[in-house]
Amino acid sequence: MVLAGVIFDCDGVLVDSERLGVQIDRQALSEVGLHYTVDEVVRTFMGKSDKFFIDTVEELIGRKAPDGWLDEINHRYRLAFEQDLTSVPGIELALDAIDVPHCVASSGTHEKMRFTLGKTGLLPRFENVLFSATQVSRGKPHPDLFLFAAENMGWQPSQCVVVEDSQAGVEAGLAAGMRVIAYAGGFLKHHEIQHPNLVVIQEMQELSDLINEPSLW
Repeated sequence: MVLAGVIFDCDGVLVDSERLGVQIDRQALSEVGLHYTVDEVVRTFMGKSDKFFIDTVEELIGRKAPDGWLDEINHRYRLAFEQDLTSVPGIELALDAIDVPHCVASSGTHEKMRFTLGKTGLLPRFENVLFSATQVSRGKPHPDLFLFAAENMGWQPSQCVVVEDSQAGVEAGLAAGMRVIAYAGGFLKHHEIQHPNLVVIQEMQELSDLINEPSLW
């Protein structure tokens, strides 16, 4: 396989935002009468778009979400990220060691990506190669976002590797016909997925060898 490029998810892969976001989501959901455990939030919403979040909540509660509710949630994210956000452990060293072109494809908005990547000092590595689910009709677990990113980068899907941490993201990458590296250092362990194009890593230090030597897997 000739590897053309690597497509990184943002939250939970580059920036360690999921641990903060899950708690904010639990609090917000409880405000509309939905009492979720951490595992339930992760399984239902992690890696998916704001649109999916709102649509799902409104279907469950049988009414429109409160006016300005999503804006308030995003404000809470921003405050938490301002105070506590860091990069995912080991990702800077992994990026330094990767010899292949790379970009970001996230369920988050461009504004959110620029803020979180800027906060952690990673934005200069991905300037002008950020792709958002807001640019496609269907978010993860559908393949649209990864295919959109590959097309814009000039890469064939079969020559791409996706780095993901969420179940939805892993499914999207595989559906796009790409190889997927699933980072299991966060909430999900990915033991339930078996696929010839999938490899699971526990530490980001494993990433560069897999990408620089795709014949290893």
